[in-house]
Amino acid sequence: MDTGIGRRIAYWRERRGYTQTDFGQLMGQTKRWVQSLEGGQRQQDPRLSVLVRAAEVLRIPLEQLLTDSTPEPPAGSVPPAEALGVIDALYSPVASTEAPALAVLQRRLVYCCEAFQACHYATLARELPSLIVGAGQAAHSAAAGEQSDAEAVLSRVYQLTTSYLHKYGQPTAIQAALAADRALVAAERSGDPVQIGAAARRVAKSLVYQQRPEAAVEFATAAAQRLADGLTERGPLGLSTLGMLYLSAALAASSQDRTTARVRTASGYVDEAADVADRQGADLNMDWTMFGPTNVGLHRVDMLLRFEDGWSALEAADDLNPEALGKMSRERQAGHHVAMARASLLTRRKDAAARELLKADELAPEEVRGRPDTIGLVKDVVGATPNPGGELRALAGRCGLRA
Repeated sequence: MDTGIGRRIAYWRERRGYTQTDFGQLMGQTKRWVQSLEGGQRQQDPRLSVLVRAAEVLRIPLEQLLTDSTPEPPAGSVPPAEALGVIDALYSPVASTEAPALAVLQRRLVYCCEAFQACHYATLARELPSLIVGAGQAAHSAAAGEQSDAEAVLSRVYQLTTSYLHKYGQPTAIQAALAADRALVAAERSGDPVQIGAAARRVAKSLVYQQRPEAAVEFATAAAQRLADGLTERGPLGLSTLGMLYLSAALAASSQDRTTARVRTASGYVDEAADVADRQGADLNMDWTMFGPTNVGLHRVDMLLRFEDGWSALEAADDLNPEALGKMSRERQAGHHVAMARASLLTRRKDAAARELLKADELAPEEVRGRPDTIGLVKDVVGATPNPGGELRALAGRCGLRA
């Protein structure tokens, strides 16, 4: 084997703070295996799958293991520092210490879900790592009578982790997909159709980030059809889950180039969700979904924006009830302000776009300043404005941009 590869693996392992035993566990191997790999004795040419996995564990581009002259990865192509603790927790082996009680994990999970809806992502960066590890311990050691509940909690923790990582976009797409897959596995073990449906929509969103929107549509709609009866029997909780699956299908369908057929298809899924919302009867935050007529309306706006139809998105937004919108979570309200900024920019209403971004930043700073997509939108609005005002310049500065 090229000893340079082994040397580079050792360098990055040490830089990440892993011992040879730690790295071996993350790779599913022994310390002796790592010693041989780093010393160049494993084999003449390591399998590509081994190098791909090593690069993933070490959080570096594969090229960093293949040559000493690889340039630093471009900005925005690697996970942000604040997410690294959460990512590391996904690869942590199950600890041998006593698992936290399920009741304690459930309380911590509620706290984290509330933090997510309030756009307190720094809180999640701090709390999620130990919650991921603790939920894994609980599921691993649960008694027979508690296994289903423990798996349900583990699934919900992974679902929240997926949603958190999706906030950072493409740089964390791989890790979000891993968390989504684990959420679905745990949900299936729990046997709870609500958890299965909720995990399925995270998988669908991850497929979109992997540039597979058609697969995402098929996955979400298949889950909705398979789980419909069981979810309906669960009342508002199940209906919220079912409606969100249709909304996931709509956003996946609108993640493709616009055609008349695709617009019709995506709109049809939003209409399906609207029917479910009518059956539910009100805006409810069941299982942290904020599902109901208002959230369906918000997703209709988002769907139109994905097709870059700014005028139609603005018209759809006019149909939203301001009072009901004000009762949505801070995360959904801030997201809507960002959506309106995007729609305003598409329709060349630059001043309106700036106002909407400032409203979003006032309501939920972390939803604006910590998200690559939103920072990019701020940059676009500044670039489209000949003489940016002081407030817009200040916002750009807070996002790390020059204006």
